[in-house]
Order: sequence, then C-alpha cells, then structure tokens
Amino acid sequence: MPLCYFISDLHGREDLYEALFRQIKNEPPDALFIGGDILPHGYYHSDHGGDFIDLVLKEGFTKLRQELKDHYPRVFLILGNDDPRINEERIRRLGEEYKLWEYLHNRKATFGDYTLYGYSFIPPTPFGLKDWEKYDVSRFVDPGCTHPGEGMRTIPPGYDPEYDNIRQDLDKLSGEEALDRAIFLFHSPPYNTPLDRAALDGMMVDYVPLDVHVGSIAIQRFIEQRQPRITLHGHVHEASRLTGTWSSTKGDTRMYTAAWDGSGLAVVKFDPADPGHAVRIIVETS
Repeated sequence: MPLCYFISDLHGREDLYEALFRQIKNEPPDALFIGGDILPHGYYHSDHGGDFIDLVLKEGFTKLRQELKDHYPRVFLILGNDDPRINEERIRRLGEEYKLWEYLHNRKATFGDYTLYGYSFIPPTPFGLKDWEKYDVSRFVDPGCTHPGEGMRTIPPGYDPEYDNIRQDLDKLSGEEALDRAIFLFHSPPYNTPLDRAALDGMMVDYVPLDVHVGSIAIQRFIEQRQPRITLHGHVHEASRLTGTWSSTKGDTRMYTAAWDGSGLAVVKFDPADPGHAVRIIVETS
C-alpha cells in the first residue's frame, strides 16, 4: 500500500524544510504532495542563482534524492497565493530538468491507479498580490476583499481577470472523467467546512460582519457534485486550531488540510486506498 505525505504553507521557512527532509529520510513515502505557499513572502526573483529556490529547494531535494536513491518519492507540487507567479516557469523547469518534482497546477498526472490534478487559484482576498486569485463562481467579492483585476501582478495573467473564474477552470480541468480514483491538490479549501475557518470572529468592514469561512464555493460545489476520492488543501493556517480537526468528508470524498499555525511541521500521512485512516503528525523543528 502506498504511503503518501501531504504538506502545505511552509512560506520559505528553512527550519520547516529541514524537518520535512528529516521526516522523509526517517520514513520515506512513495509520494509527497506540496500544496503551495512554498516560497518566502515577497520573493519576486525570477531566475537568480544562489537564492532560496537554488539553495533550499533545488539543493535540498537533490541531496535527498542522492541519499534515498531508489526510495526517493515522487514529488507533486503547486504554488499558492503568496508565491509570486514570476517564479512559476523556473519552478516548473527545474522540476523537469533535474527530475526533482512534478509541477501540477492545471495539469493531471498518474500515480499508480490514481489520477492526480492540481489547482492553485483561490477566491479574492484583501491581499495585494493577485497572481493566484480569481473570481470564484461570480464577480462578487466579500467585504474587505479586492477584485482580481486590482492589486499587483508579477506577470500578465494570460486570461481575462474580469470574467474567468474558478468554477469554469475546474470544469475544464476535470472534463467528464470519473473521479472516484482522483486526488486533487488544491491551495484553497472548500467553503463552509472545518478546513476554511478563519480567525475573523467579530470583525466588520463598513459595519458589515465578515464571513469566518473564506474558502472556495466553486471547490465546495465541485466536491459535492463530482466526488473525487481525496482532496488536499492549505491556505487557512488557523483552521485546524479553531475547529479541532484537519480532515472532513463530503459524501465519499475525504478532505485534508496541512496548513498549520502551531510550532513544527504538519504532515498528513495517508494511503489513497484507505483515506479514512489518515493521520497527521507534527514534526518538530531542530
């Protein structure tokens, strides 16, 4: 039975990457899923040697592969809303050139008997960087949030930010395929679940109370209607602390979050054949 790890939202913290590499060496998985927000905040480099991508990601995974040899896992990753998209092409190219990871955003891959899909975009937020934000199911944005056509981008979007939305993307990505053996790697959690609960209690914008659930309605409906086997989520660090759970179900779909605002690195360990018996461990940093 394959052992899979899921981690997310390391935000360029080298101590968390060191904890991840140590855990993989101690108990090598068959696959590692990385759910975005992998770079330091404000990391606007595009093609520079001797920086975080070179020294931590490329060198760290290269060393891990040299040590593990045939036990090196397949690594699947996406970027998150805090990862400037100017780095996307470099991340994709390094993964392909050095065979360290497989970039999965808006793509699909196979892992044994399972089909994998990746998707990075999240609904609009109050944050300024809009590289990975799209309208969700309509052109509505929550109070306090800014429209995807506003804010800052590090590269041109390559789509219409005024009318494209997450709902349309998911329909295109999944097509008409059966998803009962599909694993989706998302950055956003689904709306109104224990995985998207934010610490917004009692907060208002212009006398309008803020919704404490900040996930994607499109992803929520997609899961309800299409019932993929497993969905993986990040983005809302405090959700599991506030709700007391890092997993949830919708019908036959098992959903996990690896976002975490406590000390140490949260690692979700799961077997795709038995998703109900996943566990989350916290790997302490040195």
